[in-house]
Amino acid sequence: MKFIFKWLFRLFLLCVVLVVILVLSLDPILRLVAQHNIRAQTGMDAQIGRFHLGLLDPVVTIENLRLYNPPSFGGTPFMNIPEIHVEYDRVALKQDHKLHLTLVRFNLSELVIVRNEAGKTNLFEMGVALPAKGSTGAAPLQEFKKKTGLEIDRIDALNVSIGTLKYLDLKDPSHNREQKVGLQDVVIKNVKTPSDLAGLVLLVALRSDNFFTPFAVPVGK
Repeated sequence: MKFIFKWLFRLFLLCVVLVVILVLSLDPILRLVAQHNIRAQTGMDAQIGRFHLGLLDPVVTIENLRLYNPPSFGGTPFMNIPEIHVEYDRVALKQDHKLHLTLVRFNLSELVIVRNEAGKTNLFEMGVALPAKGSTGAAPLQEFKKKTGLEIDRIDALNVSIGTLKYLDLKDPSHNREQKVGLQDVVIKNVKTPSDLAGLVLLVALRSDNFFTPFAVPVGK
């Protein structure tokens, strides 16, 4: 009997050690998976400093995310995001397949718009062009639901910080410029549709001193 107890106790300790190893390894594994998926979906290389998925709490945190343009844009930096912090409604996700985000904190320290030697701009080539006049912005949400099977319900509180905008012209570097936006902890509540972000878009436009105006219409269109 004592032998069996010792054997079971050692087995229990082994299981505890394995669980600890898995828990400690979970975030780094997900970080690598996330980097791979970003490359597969966007064609951009990604570096993630830290990826945390809460096991007990419905929280996802990504720190020091850097995205790089594809070779057609010289592999230059695209975005530097010190933090994406998401808290979500786990019940809504499991039972209703709805993405109800109770808090999203998004800190974009740097966005780099690049025009390559062929005259193409990375924002347009990656499908991030400005929406057409009168557009509700519903198409991306429908595409998201089609790909993931999830419906974005709402964001209770969206906290946004935006640092610096840069423009790089690979053909004529004399056109390069930089604009500091300097938005810090701008909070938008109860976001249900892209139109609810109109105030934020206007604020960015005012603080960016017409930085985006030259990119409103793609070259040749």
